[in-house]
Amino acid sequence: MATDGAVPLPGLVEEFVAGQQDGGAAAAAAGVKAGNFTILQLVEALGPTLTSSQSQTRARGIQLLSHVLSECSGRLSEKEVEVLVAFYENRLKDDYVVTPHVLHGIKALTKSPAWPPGLAISVLKSLFQDVHVQSLMLLERSCIYTILINLMELKEEELKGLGADFVFGFVQAMDGERDPRNLLLAFQIARNILHRGYELGSFTEELFEVTSCYFPIDFSPPPNDPHGITQQELILALRAVLTGTVCFAEFLLPLVIEKLDSDIQSAKLDSLQTLAACASMYGYRELKEFLPGLWSSLRREVFQTASEKVESAGLSSLRAITSCLSRSILSSDGDDALRVFLDLIIQDCRHHLCEPDLKLVWPSAKLLQAAASASYRASHIIAGAVIPQLMEQYNNQTQCAQRRTLLDVLQGFVQPAQDGVPAVAEESVLCGFREPLCEVVFSALSETNAGLQVTASRILSSLGQQPGLLSTSHVELAVDHLRRLILEEEDTQVCPAVLECSGSLAPLYPDVFASAMIPQLKAEIFSEPMLRDNGQEAVHTSSQHVVRQRCMTALAAVSCHPTLVQQTAPVLLQVLSSSHTGSGLFSTDDIIAACRSLQQIAEQVQYAEETGCFFHDVIIPHLLGLTVQAGLQCDNQDSIPPQSPLTEEAILLAIVPVLSTACAHLQSELAALTASRVVSLFLDGDTVFLPGNNLPLQPQLFQKASSSCSGSQLVCLLMACVCSMPKSVEIPQVDRLLSELEELSCTSTHPFSFTLAAKCFAGLINKRSAGQALDLVLERTIKRITSELDCMSSSLRTQALTLLLWVAKALLIRYHPLATTLTDKIFSLLMDPELAPLAADGFSLLMSDSVDVLNRACHADFRIMYRQRFFTENSAKLVEGFNSAEKEMKSGYLKALSHIVNNLPRQVQLTELPALLPLLLEALSCPDQAVQLSTLSCLHPVLLDPPASPALAPQLDGLIFRLLGLTTSPAMKVRIATLRCLHALARFPDHMILPFRARVLRALATPLDDHKRLVRREAVAARGEWFLLGSPGR
Repeated sequence: MATDGAVPLPGLVEEFVAGQQDGGAAAAAAGVKAGNFTILQLVEALGPTLTSSQSQTRARGIQLLSHVLSECSGRLSEKEVEVLVAFYENRLKDDYVVTPHVLHGIKALTKSPAWPPGLAISVLKSLFQDVHVQSLMLLERSCIYTILINLMELKEEELKGLGADFVFGFVQAMDGERDPRNLLLAFQIARNILHRGYELGSFTEELFEVTSCYFPIDFSPPPNDPHGITQQELILALRAVLTGTVCFAEFLLPLVIEKLDSDIQSAKLDSLQTLAACASMYGYRELKEFLPGLWSSLRREVFQTASEKVESAGLSSLRAITSCLSRSILSSDGDDALRVFLDLIIQDCRHHLCEPDLKLVWPSAKLLQAAASASYRASHIIAGAVIPQLMEQYNNQTQCAQRRTLLDVLQGFVQPAQDGVPAVAEESVLCGFREPLCEVVFSALSETNAGLQVTASRILSSLGQQPGLLSTSHVELAVDHLRRLILEEEDTQVCPAVLECSGSLAPLYPDVFASAMIPQLKAEIFSEPMLRDNGQEAVHTSSQHVVRQRCMTALAAVSCHPTLVQQTAPVLLQVLSSSHTGSGLFSTDDIIAACRSLQQIAEQVQYAEETGCFFHDVIIPHLLGLTVQAGLQCDNQDSIPPQSPLTEEAILLAIVPVLSTACAHLQSELAALTASRVVSLFLDGDTVFLPGNNLPLQPQLFQKASSSCSGSQLVCLLMACVCSMPKSVEIPQVDRLLSELEELSCTSTHPFSFTLAAKCFAGLINKRSAGQALDLVLERTIKRITSELDCMSSSLRTQALTLLLWVAKALLIRYHPLATTLTDKIFSLLMDPELAPLAADGFSLLMSDSVDVLNRACHADFRIMYRQRFFTENSAKLVEGFNSAEKEMKSGYLKALSHIVNNLPRQVQLTELPALLPLLLEALSCPDQAVQLSTLSCLHPVLLDPPASPALAPQLDGLIFRLLGLTTSPAMKVRIATLRCLHALARFPDHMILPFRARVLRALATPLDDHKRLVRREAVAARGEWFLLGSPGR
C-alpha cells in the first residue's frame, strides 16, 4: 500500500473517507512512519474532505488525521504542532459529530514534546468554552481527562499561570461524571492540583463538592469486568484527593461525622480510614472545632460496633488524632490541646474500668490504649490517670475473673507502643508506678488461677523490656516466681507463658538467671527418686519425668546469651552422659527431651560467633564421643552394661538435628575443621579430638551390621555433620568416603544403617560440583544399583532400591541430567512383583521435603520448582504405564500418582485436575487403603478451592459414587477423610450437586452410627451441609 508506493496518498484518503474502509488509516500512518509523505501532506490531501459541507465527511477526514497523529505525534515539529492545534481548536466549534474525533486528535497532540509556549492555555480555554463535557460519550470524556493530565505533565507552569480558572474549568468538566474509569482519571487530576500547588482561589469548596459527592465509594464491579477496576482503587484515589490539602478540613470533617451515622458498614469503614489519613496531616487549628463531635462518633463506633474492622479503624483514627494534637505547640495562654482532648477521653472511659464484669470495660480500655500509644506525652497523661485506678481495683476485687480482666487491661497499658517509647533523655511513663506494678504482678504470679499467671507473665516480660522498671531485687524475685512455676505448674497455658517470659528476660539479666535459676533446674533434673517406707528405691512417676523434661525445655528457653549457653548446654550433655553410664535415672523420653533442648539452643544462637566456637569445642565433640562409645560398647557383648540407651534409634535420630543445626552455622574455618575430624573418625578411626577418650584404637565404624545394635548405625552422626556443611566447605577424602558409604548402604542388612548411609551418600552427591569426578562416582553407583536390582534372586534388592531413591532425589532437586535415568528406573520397578510397593512409596520420598538431609537448612543444592518439573516430565509416563500394566500391578501406579499429586502446589493441582481425575477416581477404587488415604488427602484441599468446581463437573457423578462407597471402609482414617471430602463437595454451587442430595443423605445415615466418635463427628458436619442444600440464605 502506501509503504511500497502501490496506493498514492489521495487514494488512501479516498478509500478511508468515501469507501468507509478503516484499513486506510493504518496504511496512512505506516506511510508517514516510512517517510513516504508527511503529516502536512496528509492535511493537504484531506483539504476537500475537511472543508466539505457534509458533517459526516468532515468527521471522517478528521478521524483519519487523528488516527495518524496518534501513531506519529513524536515526529512533529513545534510549527506543525502549532498549526494542527489551531486547526483542531477551530474544529471544536464544528458539528457535534466532529467533536469526538477532534478530541482524539488533541489527545494525540498532547503526547508530542514539541509544544510552543502559550499553546496549552489556548487549548484549555477552547476546551472549557466550546465543549460541554457532560453531553459527550464515555470515550470522549476520557479524552478530556487525558488531555488535562498530559498538559499538566507537559506544561505545568503555564497551567498554574491560569490561576483559579483552571480549577474552575476542571470542576465544570468533572461535574456529574459517573463512569469508574473516568473517575480514576478525574481523581488523578484533582490530586495533582492539590499536591502540586495549583491555586484554588475561591473555588476550594467547589473542588471539594465535585469530588466529595462520591464519598463514600459504593461501587461494585460487575462480574468478569475486563477493565479490572476495583472498589478499593476508587476508594484510595478519592481518599488521596479529600486528604490532599488542609483547606478541605472545614468541609471534610463534618462530612466524615455525618457519614459515620450511616448504617452501612463499608461507609463507616471508609469514613474512619479517611479520618485517620487526614488527621495525620492536619494540625490542631484544623481539628479544634470538630474534636468533640469526632470523639463522640469514635466512642460510639467502638462501643457499639460488632465489626472488628470498624473497631480497628476507629482506634486507628483516635490514635491519628491524638498524634496530631501531640505535635501541637502550647499556646501562650496555657491551652494544652492534647490534655484537653485526653481529659475528654478519660472522663468518658475511666469509670467503665471500675466495672470489670460489664461489657464496656474492653471498649473503654481499647480507646484509652489507642490514645496512649500515639505519643510519649499522651501515654504519660493517660498512664497517670488510669494505672493507679486499675491497680486499686485489682487489689479491691476478690473474684479471679474480675481480677483477670483488670490485669489484661493493665497489660495493654504496660506493653510499650512504638510511638510511646520515651526518648533517650526521658524516663518510662511507668517509672512512677514501678513498685505497685511489681507488687501486682508478683501477687498474680502467686495465685493459683492459670489466667492470672499467664497475664502476669506477659506483663512481667513487658516490664523487663523497658529500661529502669525492674530493679535487681525485682528481677531476683521474678526469677524465683518463674522457677517455681516451671517446677510446679502443669497447666498447658501457664507453662508456655512462663517459658516465653523467661526467654525474654534471660538475655537482659543473664547473671541473675545464671545464679538463681539454672542451678536449681539442674538439681531438679538430677534429683534422685524418693525412698519408699520400706527403704527400697521408688520408681520415678510420670509426673517426675514431666517436670524433668519441662526443666530441660526451660534451660533451652533461657539460653539466649553466651554466658547462659555455656552453663545450660553442659547440663543437657550431662543428662546424655549419665544415661550412657547406666544410672537408670533418665527414660528414653528424657534423653530425647535433652536432645531437643540442645537443638533449640543451637537454633537460637546460630549466628553468634562465641557460641559457635563453644559448640565446636565442647558440644559437638562430647556428643560424638558419647554416641561413638555407646555404639562400640554395643558391639562388645562382654561390656557392662551391655547396651547404652544412646544406641536406640529414636535417641540417635534426636541427636542428628542437634549436630546438623550446630554444624550448619559454624564459621567457615570451624566447619572445615569439624568436617576433617569427623571424616577421619569414620575412615581412619581417629578419636584424638573426642573428650575422655577411652575408645579402642582405630575403631571400625563402617563395619557391616546385621543386629539391631551396631556401630555402623553411627553413620547417622556422619550424615548430620558432613551433609549439613555449607557447599563452600570442602569435605576431605570425599571419594573414599563415598565408596565406604556405597558399600555400607548396599551390603548392610541393618535397615537403620543402610538407610542412613544412603542418605549421607545422597547428601554428599547433591553438593558435589559437576565434573568428571562426580560422573565417575555416579556411573559406578548406578551400575552397582542396576545389577543388584536386576538380579531377582539377590537378598540386597531393598538396599539397592533405598540407595536408588535417595540418589535420585539428590540429583532431581539440583536438575542433574542423570536424574531422568534414575527416575525411569524407579518407574520400571512399579512392575516388579517384590519391590513395586516400596517403589510406589518412593515417590513420596522424591516429592516431599526431607527433615534431616537434602533441605535448605542443610545448604543443599535445591531448586524450588523441581516438583513441577518432575510432574511435567513424568506424568505421561505414569499414565502410559498404568494403562499398559496388568490389573494386579495397577495399584502401584495409582499410589505413585497420589504421592506425586499430593505434593504439588495447589495451583498446579487445579490446572492438572481435569486430566488426572480419571486416574484419581481409579485410585479411590483401589483396595489398597494407603492408596485410598493418599488420594483422599490430595482431593480434599482441591475440593475446598472454588475454582475446582468447573474442572470436576464432568466427573462429579463418579466421584460422589466412589466417595459414598468409602464411607463404610474398614479403616477409620479412610472414613474420616472421605467424609471431609463429601463435606467439601457440599460447598459446590447448588445447581451442580443438588441432584445428588437424596443419595448422599441416605448414604451418610450409616456413618452417623459409626462406633468411632471422630467418624460420627465428621458425618454430622457433612450431612448437615448436604441437608441444607437449596435452603434460602445458605
